[in-house]
Amino acid sequence: MADTLTLTPTGDRRTQYAELMPQLQGLVQGEPDRTANLANLAAALRQTFGFFWVGFYLVKDDQLVLGPFQGDIACTRIEHGQGVCGAAWAEATSQWVPDVDAFPGHIACSSLSRSEVVVPVMVDDDVVAVLDVDSDQLDAFTEADIEGLQSVALLCAQFWTETH
Repeated sequence: MADTLTLTPTGDRRTQYAELMPQLQGLVQGEPDRTANLANLAAALRQTFGFFWVGFYLVKDDQLVLGPFQGDIACTRIEHGQGVCGAAWAEATSQWVPDVDAFPGHIACSSLSRSEVVVPVMVDDDVVAVLDVDSDQLDAFTEADIEGLQSVALLCAQFWTETH
């Protein structure tokens, strides 16, 4: 298990995600506890990119329930289809929102959040969780972030399978 992350100092997000992914895989390799793994992944993403908030909402009893996260306190439960997280769950697709104030039905867990990306964690055709990343800057995310966070979500899917 790695206790530090090593990345080439660059402004190129694609390169950073490419270097980060093997380290994230090493971080969770051999650890069977889902909560521990999600917590470390959230911490690693926030540490690497300086995101305002990074965390997971887990599907439980027809709601998204707050899971491991890094950042300010957050909404505890989100209904199916509500806000950006609920939309990612309902549509089973990533949501890229450059300005959260322009998103119909946005749930403002923090008034400091300005842009957001939410990526579903899928097992077979079911959403089991969402990875939620917020920035305190408008239009803070790029296509490289979407692709990189989708890779992280694919890594997370293994935590819901018996073969992990």
